[in-house]
Amino acid sequence: MSREVETPPETGIRIRTEVRAPSAPAEAATTAIKLENINFGYGQNQVLHDVSMDVDEKRVTAFIGPSGCGKSTLLRCLNRMNDLIESAHLKGRVLVKGKDIYAPGTDVIGVRRRVGMVFQKSNPFPKSIFDNVVYGLRISGVRDRTTLDAAVEKSLTLAALWDEVKDRLNQSALSLSGGQQQRLCIARAIAVEPEILLMDEPCSALDPIATLKIEELIYSLKERYTIVIVTHNLQQAARVSDKTAFFWLGRLVEYGPTADLFTNPREKLTEDYITGRFG
Repeated sequence: MSREVETPPETGIRIRTEVRAPSAPAEAATTAIKLENINFGYGQNQVLHDVSMDVDEKRVTAFIGPSGCGKSTLLRCLNRMNDLIESAHLKGRVLVKGKDIYAPGTDVIGVRRRVGMVFQKSNPFPKSIFDNVVYGLRISGVRDRTTLDAAVEKSLTLAALWDEVKDRLNQSALSLSGGQQQRLCIARAIAVEPEILLMDEPCSALDPIATLKIEELIYSLKERYTIVIVTHNLQQAARVSDKTAFFWLGRLVEYGPTADLFTNPREKLTEDYITGRFG
């Protein structure tokens, strides 16, 4: 479905936002991540204010909003990446499959294994393609070559990269194109068999063709994983996500099915943002 919207009068431009209707689920989605009254800040600077939402299992959820609205910060709360910042502090609860990942005694490494992350800029290690994919497995103590070989083929196949690199697994990952490097990073993330994949602007540094491949990959991976993606590209959110959350100044303004949010937003602020009046 599509919706034609006007940008501010001074531009004289009309744009069409394409919204891919989500595939009809066989049954209602269960909750993979539950956020309860999340307040987060760095030192005296509070970034997130009372954010509560449920993220559906094996669906794609997009976080949208202008720069500085807190969407990437919230994404990093979902696997405790913000713990690496000394002044960071969080109040509220983040439950992954019903377990509070901020509860005392939580194995943070285990959390990050269950909740993988792909960053804005592809960051392959200066190692071979093979060694990049099995990096997390080796850290976990896996040494059996047959197991590693199987994991490499499976992960690269799921990341739609196997056919392109299967004959040069011992070559440097840095020899790959930008789009291939990002798919390699996705393969590395899923090699440890996480339950959830977080993606922070995974296509921002890619050309349109590479972006399309990543989007098709995201759409196919949701059959296996719960995916949460941060994007500035509204058309991308409309194409790949089942539900979309719009953030403004650290607050969750609106959250719901993507088709509804883009074609019939409940909040005036949401409509102003998606029609290009600000942001």
